[in-house]
Amino acid sequence: MGKGGGCFPSKKKQPTVASDQAITIAERNAPLLTEEKIEGSEEVVEPAGPPVVETKVKIFIVFYSMYGHVEALAKQMKKGVDGTDGVEGVLYRVAETLPSDVLEKMYAPPKDPSIPEISAAELVEADGILFGFPTRYGCMAAQMKAFFDSTGQLWREQKLAGKPAGFFVSTGTQGGGQETTAWTALTQLTHHGMLFVPIGYTFGAGMFKMDEIRGGSPYGAGVFAGDGTRQPSEAELSLAEYQGKYMASIVKKLVHT
Repeated sequence: MGKGGGCFPSKKKQPTVASDQAITIAERNAPLLTEEKIEGSEEVVEPAGPPVVETKVKIFIVFYSMYGHVEALAKQMKKGVDGTDGVEGVLYRVAETLPSDVLEKMYAPPKDPSIPEISAAELVEADGILFGFPTRYGCMAAQMKAFFDSTGQLWREQKLAGKPAGFFVSTGTQGGGQETTAWTALTQLTHHGMLFVPIGYTFGAGMFKMDEIRGGSPYGAGVFAGDGTRQPSEAELSLAEYQGKYMASIVKKLVHT
């Protein structure tokens, strides 16, 4: 057709709208791939961290015992400590200062080899400490005093400051220092900045019984040794075990606060 005539339709193929819409709908209806399918058929597991090891609270039971009375209380005290979940009692003895020939003349029995001697430096490893000793004129025995005298470097650096501690004792007579032996020992804790933990009257009715001879006081457990032949009674051992349990509960609270 010449100029001015109508235009012929183009022979170039136009896009099919219906087809494109069909593809879009199909894509929308297709199931989504999950993260597991993308990364693989197996579930992705994060690597486990190192196992958590629970560390027990440690209470050192440090004592001097010539005839075994204080040692008997210490072993019973350990039962009370160990009976508290998450707390462990460790027995130690301080070094003997008397020569063996003198101990033989005093009829002192041999020391239990299963209980190691402690050095002053080891005290810092404890979360709490129970000190046990016999009386000498209302004060601690020279062997325990010698041990405290060896803690000078710890005192200088205040390594024991804030550490809870308690006492238990042995005396020869009923008026022989069940309270004063512990009371006079408080100076050692004070200079170190340690926290004294007495049992008070928390043992209950057992603290008020008058029907038998019994050692112990609000300061801590105790035993009457007499001339050395009397052994700790059940009441005295029960108080010692209770003190171990009581001390364990206090130290555990302080550690986990």
